[in-house]
Amino acid sequence: LLFVIFFILILCVFSVLGEKSTILISGFNSKSKDEREKYDKEKMIKDYKKSFAIWIVILLLGALGSYYISQYCSVIAFVIWLIIFFKDVHLDEEKAFGKYKIKK
Repeated sequence: LLFVIFFILILCVFSVLGEKSTILISGFNSKSKDEREKYDKEKMIKDYKKSFAIWIVILLLGALGSYYISQYCSVIAFVIWLIIFFKDVHLDEEKAFGKYKIKK
């Protein structure tokens, strides 16, 4: 449940700040300002907000399942979240941000 609260706060920050919240994205914040202008920030934020929402739902279902059904529901939900999380983590900048590059 603590992860749910944490991700809700992050989702709210991304929603309130809009495109300015791209500076909070690891790897993207280390790019120069000129480099960051070559990316579709709106699409990037939309995808990150969608990811946070999915994570919130998965972890919330796990928390509710552990309360009403069995404690193992939270473990299952956490494992599912870890799989989804690591699927989206990229060490290569091109893989991480390539789909957001503005094509001219």
